[in-house]
Amino acid sequence: MLPTPSFHHLHLNAVDPDAAIGFYTRQFPSTAAGTWGGHKALLSPNNIMLLFNRVDTPPAMSPPSAIWHFGWHVTDVRANIAAYKARPEVTLRPLYTTEEGEFVLINSDTWPAPKGVAPGLTRAQIADAKAKHVQPVGGGGFAYMDGPEGALVEYVGDFPKEHFDHVHLWQEDPFAALDWYQTHLNAPVRAGFVPPTAEQRAAGRGTERSWPSLTLDGMFRDPRAGVVFGDVVLTWYANQWDKPLVPSRGQLQDHIGFSVPDLDAWIVKLRGEGVTFLEDVYRLGDTRAIMIEGPSKEALELVEVR
Repeated sequence: MLPTPSFHHLHLNAVDPDAAIGFYTRQFPSTAAGTWGGHKALLSPNNIMLLFNRVDTPPAMSPPSAIWHFGWHVTDVRANIAAYKARPEVTLRPLYTTEEGEFVLINSDTWPAPKGVAPGLTRAQIADAKAKHVQPVGGGGFAYMDGPEGALVEYVGDFPKEHFDHVHLWQEDPFAALDWYQTHLNAPVRAGFVPPTAEQRAAGRGTERSWPSLTLDGMFRDPRAGVVFGDVVLTWYANQWDKPLVPSRGQLQDHIGFSVPDLDAWIVKLRGEGVTFLEDVYRLGDTRAIMIEGPSKEALELVEVR
């Protein structure tokens, strides 16, 4: 079996890559500006990159594709929030705790979810928490800001080191997506994931919305799944809408890149398994790459790095 690819980069389209990179280096001081493969890049200390294509018109974020947002681990999330509040270029995103518009800036400032389940409460669970006078636990947690050109950026703490940590996605069928990434990219599941039962696989998207949420009407958090590429997690929830997700190419978050030491071996494997190729072998800087399509039309690039 071929070894699991390494997470290499998230590729963004941007009207002004220099301004975007400058924004991220200010908010996440462990990062630095650089270049790779002929593209301007944001470099994370764990050898992960954001690569940028310069485009003439603002890239789309809707209709939604499978690639939802990306984020960092930070050492003191509340210190980050305090710093960001003082920076005029940063817009913090509210996490709504009810449909009436109450919100917090970090999930640990609202009612805690039961341990081991999705990070949110349903309407009934919120009512129960209120009745029992449940209090927030405080401390670390997840929070969001607006990034350049419409990006949604998550930062999570508290962790020993700051580094690029994850990409969140939507999937038409989260469990089928899990099978796809395990089968075709040999990806291990994320820590703590409990394999779904046959009943869970057959149930489809849940009917209960939960909060906190970036939208007033809450979000569907079941089913969910995820995989790991090195120290970067790809985790996902079900498609939140009634229409299919659209291809990611050309959107703000154009594609996800992985590195492999032997591209030819991966081409044989993926073709033999019937994976859709969006682009056959092409030059990328001083190496080669291919572009394939993931289970919900997310574009995935495999880059040869020896």
